[in-house]
Amino acid sequence: MEDFQYHAPGSVDAAVSLLRDAEDGKVVAGGMSLLPLMKLGLAAPGGLVSLGKVSGLDGIADRGSEIEVGALCTHAQVAAAEIVRERIPALAAMAEGIGDAQVRNRGTIGGSVAHNDPAADYPAACLALGATIATDRREIAADDFFLGMFFTALEEDEVITAVRFPVPTRAGWAKFPNPASKYAVAGVMAADGPAGVRVAVTGASGDGVFRVAEMEAALASSFEPASVAGVSVSAEAMLSDDAAGPEYRAHLVTVMAKRAVEEA
Repeated sequence: MEDFQYHAPGSVDAAVSLLRDAEDGKVVAGGMSLLPLMKLGLAAPGGLVSLGKVSGLDGIADRGSEIEVGALCTHAQVAAAEIVRERIPALAAMAEGIGDAQVRNRGTIGGSVAHNDPAADYPAACLALGATIATDRREIAADDFFLGMFFTALEEDEVITAVRFPVPTRAGWAKFPNPASKYAVAGVMAADGPAGVRVAVTGASGDGVFRVAEMEAALASSFEPASVAGVSVSAEAMLSDDAAGPEYRAHLVTVMAKRAVEEA
């Protein structure tokens, strides 16, 4: 691991200022995404700006038609929050299945969304529920936020402050996890909400999280597992690793979509 400057500001504005001044500065919250990359030598930021001392980013609030989750909320907080469990149970179930207990108690929703790992769970929830990602300066629709593997619409000095999830009429989540890492080999969230019927897939594609328009159209006509049973996705862009090949991942997308609809 290379040397770096460590900063722990007390406000979002101070964090943004430090990011602008740092040489290749990076934000760190729980550290579950960035620190492993640094240990492996895949990332070497000159400055780390910790959000750990920034207050006001770790709450979950009921905003009526939306649930607002602060960027510093851990996965365990999201999973245990009564507001989430009552109003968006699929989101609570998803958070409850992330990684292991250590990851769930350290990793944050803001860090996961900003990192945009192609096998992370939250990007699928954001897309399927039509979430809005709020930052220190603007609001970004999930459809415009995730731009590809490890790539988002965030500017280098931009900090996520919250994620707002519209409350759906119904939603379900299903994941086929890697037995070791618990990352998604294929994970699907299907939702029927204010943004219409949406189906989002994570873990399967080398391009990162994506929606399946054909499944959405089928479910819009009849929201039941049989509607997606005959819908397949192309294996062409699917990932291939020790856990699964492209064809198997493509097959898993349909299987997980059926299960997600059943859960909904």
